[in-house]
Amino acid sequence: QVQLVESGGGLVQAGGSLRLSCAGSGRSFSDHSMAWFRQAPGTAAPGKEREFVAAIAWNSANMWYGDSVKGRVSIFRDNGKNTMYLQMNSLKPEDTAVYYCGARRGAYNNIPDRYDYWGQGTQVTVSS
Repeated sequence: QVQLVESGGGLVQAGGSLRLSCAGSGRSFSDHSMAWFRQAPGTAAPGKEREFVAAIAWNSANMWYGDSVKGRVSIFRDNGKNTMYLQMNSLKPEDTAVYYCGARRGAYNNIPDRYDYWGQGTQVTVSS
């Protein structure tokens, strides 16, 4: 089992940067593909999926980015520290959301239901 804890969220002005962290516990952290998803305000309704942001393979061999953030974010991980990161640059007000990290065995994926473990989320607010 993997337990995840996100951190690094906060309030930032448009154009600014933030680095989110996702700390995992458990010896099997490095066996899992990881991803970031987000839920914007007012979208946490039944049937409303979290929006895919980025995903990374267990060995960092491959990364995948959502269209809305491509070119502005980087996902990376340090298995020695059981931690995954999301570096976000050129932030926009529409990036305001709760950001969640997820973990799953098997290939990385952009569908939230495919992930087995989730953190509690960290709030990112971008002011205009």
